[in-house]
Amino acid sequence: MDSSNLFRQLLMLGIGTTSLVAEQLRQVSEDWVKDGKLNPEQAKGFVDDFMSQFNIDQAAIDEQLQRQIRNIMQDLGVPRQAEMDELRGRLDRLERQLRDLENKQWR
Repeated sequence: MDSSNLFRQLLMLGIGTTSLVAEQLRQVSEDWVKDGKLNPEQAKGFVDDFMSQFNIDQAAIDEQLQRQIRNIMQDLGVPRQAEMDELRGRLDRLERQLRDLENKQWR
């Protein structure tokens, strides 16, 4: 499982959802202005207030989603990038030590 690809897909889903909500909200507010239920300034204020609150909530949802994905991946035994980097470093050191030992035997 490629976690960066999963995060990218979830991010794109969030962006798409945000764009869809914003477009629908603008359309509804324009309809209310046409029907005389709101004046243009009220509609703009309504959309701006809603979107600012939606963006705050969206950030909290994104953070919680990332935390849950990390927990699921940990439960599945998928190593974190830092753990993989540490193991690569240890492997490099062991390979270097093995080469050094082999070189000493041939001398």
